[in-house]
Amino acid sequence: MLSWALVFFVVAIIAAALGFGGIATAAAGIAKIIFFIAIALFVLFLVINMLKGRQPPNPL
Repeated sequence: MLSWALVFFVVAIIAAALGFGGIATAAAGIAKIIFFIAIALFVLFLVINMLKGRQPPNPL
C-alpha cells in the first residue's frame, strides 16, 4: 500500500514540474490518503498482535 502512495507522490511531482496543477493536487491528495490508511492499518494490526499475545507451542 505504501508503494501506491509513493507512485501517486511521484506522479504529483512530475505533474507539478510540467505545470499540471490540478493533476498534481489530486495525485498528492490521493497519495496522502493512501499513506494515512497504510499507517492506520499498521497501527491496528500492531495493537491486535500485541493484545493477542504469544501462543504456547503446539505439542504435535
